[in-house]
Amino acid sequence: MIVFFNNIKQLLLVICFILNFQCYAQEEKPGASAQELADKLANPVASLISVPLQNNLNYGIGPYNGVKYTINVQPVIPFKLSDNLNLITRYILPVVDQRNITGLNTHEFGLSDATVTAFFAPKSSKLIYGIGPAFLVPTATEKFLGTEKFGLGPSLLIMHQGKGLSVGFIANQIWSVAGANDRADFNSFYTQIFLSHSYKSGASWGVNAEITQNWEGNTTLISLNPTMGGITKFGKQVVQFSVQPLIPIVGHQSIRPDWGLRAVVAFVFPE
Repeated sequence: MIVFFNNIKQLLLVICFILNFQCYAQEEKPGASAQELADKLANPVASLISVPLQNNLNYGIGPYNGVKYTINVQPVIPFKLSDNLNLITRYILPVVDQRNITGLNTHEFGLSDATVTAFFAPKSSKLIYGIGPAFLVPTATEKFLGTEKFGLGPSLLIMHQGKGLSVGFIANQIWSVAGANDRADFNSFYTQIFLSHSYKSGASWGVNAEITQNWEGNTTLISLNPTMGGITKFGKQVVQFSVQPLIPIVGHQSIRPDWGLRAVVAFVFPE
């Protein structure tokens, strides 16, 4: 339990820093370039290298009121294919610490399965879109933290962005195509619908809805997540912070948490 509560303390420290920084950002107003950077970070297919560390804490999961802490390491790396076409690669590698999820007095810690997405994104001044493949990679180090399956499917992004306003959705559908025969097939749809507004200071607020549909288990999980964030620098390193309460709307008792919290620290490498 000591390790788990240390994770909670780290998450709370990040949240306190974000709240303090929000006030600082509104007062200091580092310049219009901060807003441009915030808008780029709101665009999942922007030609911008970033390494977000997404901390998720969920309480009250399943019949044993389980607790789950996940940190997703999520680098985004763009590649220029031509003057009018970029390839944006996004990686999600989860590290999970969970208790009382698979049973009473149980504990699992380790890597979960990774997701890799590649968007072919034409340059456009009006409608922003990207399409490409999504892959599920069985990187889990614990049996209960992964599927032991390779997966493949399509991914899609459509959004509109003006100065200070971003709205759109990102989605993927992944089916298992290989892996352990004694494990259940993987067949899952995920989408996030998002809206965000940024300011000249680099501060931002928004809301998103996340929907996960497990077709094999016939379960749906929907959460509504308000968010606020800001941009600052540590020396020359640009960093974005954000915090979100995770509000469950729909979900079966076995997978739906009572409530959750998310804090993100993203290291940004502008062009």
